[in-house]
Amino acid sequence: MSAVSRGRSPLRRVVGAVVVLHGLLHLLGGANGLGWSTVSSFSQPIGRMAGGIWLVVALLVVLSGLLLALAAPWWWLVCGVAAVASQAVIAMSWTDARAGTVVNAILLAAAVYGWASQGPGSLGREYRRRMSAALSTPPPAPPASAGPVVTEHDLATLPTSVSAYLRRAGALGRPRVTSLHAHLHGRIRASATSTWMPFTGEQVNTYGPGSCRLFSMDARLHGIPVDVLHVLVGDAATMRVRAVSLLPMVDAAGPEMDRAETVTLFNDLCVLAPAALVDADITWTVLGPDRVHADFTRGPQTIGADLLFDEHDELVDFVSDDRLAGSSNGRTFTPRRWSTPLTDYRAVGGRRLATHGDARWGGPHPQESFTYLELTIDHIAYNVASDIAYDVAHPSSPRMPQHH
Repeated sequence: MSAVSRGRSPLRRVVGAVVVLHGLLHLLGGANGLGWSTVSSFSQPIGRMAGGIWLVVALLVVLSGLLLALAAPWWWLVCGVAAVASQAVIAMSWTDARAGTVVNAILLAAAVYGWASQGPGSLGREYRRRMSAALSTPPPAPPASAGPVVTEHDLATLPTSVSAYLRRAGALGRPRVTSLHAHLHGRIRASATSTWMPFTGEQVNTYGPGSCRLFSMDARLHGIPVDVLHVLVGDAATMRVRAVSLLPMVDAAGPEMDRAETVTLFNDLCVLAPAALVDADITWTVLGPDRVHADFTRGPQTIGADLLFDEHDELVDFVSDDRLAGSSNGRTFTPRRWSTPLTDYRAVGGRRLATHGDARWGGPHPQESFTYLELTIDHIAYNVASDIAYDVAHPSSPRMPQHH
């Protein structure tokens, strides 16, 4: 998950402050054992060597609290070592210091969560690893008949409403889009009666023969962190959801998931990177002056969607019957109409895009239709270079992308 979303939250600062205080209290054991002062709260003597150990552990615990509060790289590893070391010295003076076990339990729990959310097996680490690989791949060369920028010749092959939309979006005369990197936020729910979960998200898409879609979400359900990772690489797609980064909630994969993510990839193409439509494998059918049907092909998948435009040449809705709705555990899928109404067009990433969108499931009856996702784009960059991908060795220190 993004370093921003897992950064200096109020809870993190509070826990960090408690841990620092816990470490300072360890100084009392060091001062007592080294003979610097007499601490009356210790009923059992602490030898000079033991006092030195108390002092070292005190410094380690204070350091772990500061790293935790600052969300520094590898904070969870230092916290885990500090919790074990602190409990070891507490065991040496159990009668006098056993109350510190409560803080050590909190510190150890924080370390376990940090390892689960940021360690080698975490969804966040997988996202960064795949992101680095995707952005390190050289972008595909433009078609032989095309140049490095989008021209009137490119737009001439599109339906009138689509070409007008691309002009309105600022694609004409700009570089062809081969990748994007976006930050966004919003809220999501599982059903019409479920609790809304606020989230922050980060996304990387690449376009061309090796196109991919990576979407990482950090959500909250009643205050409990929920990690979500969508991956579409090659011909296979997966979606995994974990509560507190440890407990699997959803593990979706298979042909239905592959098809659903292909629809989402095409939706991203239309909404986030409309300039890339000129190079995509699409068969267009004009349904009216403000509506077109698109059949989009990626690998073995061909999906269909209707695009609706308004009088300002802006895309206002995307409707598809090919994106199946998954069950709560991601094991079964049901055909349902999927749409994404779009609003709030403004300049972002040097283009004019819809910065707010909803995602809706339709049903055979109006009462079965509901909005399950509300999303706002915060930042987007195009044609991002490999040198701005996250440094996997320093996952808490992301670099912001450049764009052109």
